[in-house]
Amino acid sequence: MKPVALIVRIGQWRLEMTTSNIPGGIDPQAVRVALVCEALPENDGDYFYSGGDSLFVTNTIQAFKSAGFDDVTSIADIVKMGVYLTVAVKTHREGATVPSAVIKEHSSALEKELDSFPNLGAIILMGDVAIKSLNYISLKRTKKKAIPSGSTYKIRNGEFYLEGIRVFPSYLPTGRNFLIEKSKRAMVAEDIGNAFAVLEG
Repeated sequence: MKPVALIVRIGQWRLEMTTSNIPGGIDPQAVRVALVCEALPENDGDYFYSGGDSLFVTNTIQAFKSAGFDDVTSIADIVKMGVYLTVAVKTHREGATVPSAVIKEHSSALEKELDSFPNLGAIILMGDVAIKSLNYISLKRTKKKAIPSGSTYKIRNGEFYLEGIRVFPSYLPTGRNFLIEKSKRAMVAEDIGNAFAVLEG
């Protein structure tokens, strides 16, 4: 079935959502981990599944290598591990911050994506936008936030769940700052490793 587009405008933001944002070739039954970043890159060709060597791609590969998955050399390798890569906001970032209204509007699209994976066991939330989006979903479904308020480094070692699925708040690996912030790189790698440890445990 062809995805049905929903166009919404909030200020300068043009929101494009569909009933199914899952790229072809991904088996929903095989997905065990969802890795959710913030928003689409400025150029569509830089997205995870573009086949290019953008920061979205190279930083994510490096994060998995740092987590101990030495054989990972491409996004395809990560997908084969049962990982689904996506963003919380299905449009391009406009400026330094993403308005809460935009995140909330897009959370329904992310919710549909996550609901597509019957064997999903862990969700890694890469950055504040992803955390806020998941909390909108949780508030809608359970009347409470899955992730408490607070700095990520203070709360990231807690155990959080959305309807039985373990949720890991983490940091965004797709920008240039990721290359120079060693402590955040280490924490992202640890969070990825912990997500897989939960599945195997």
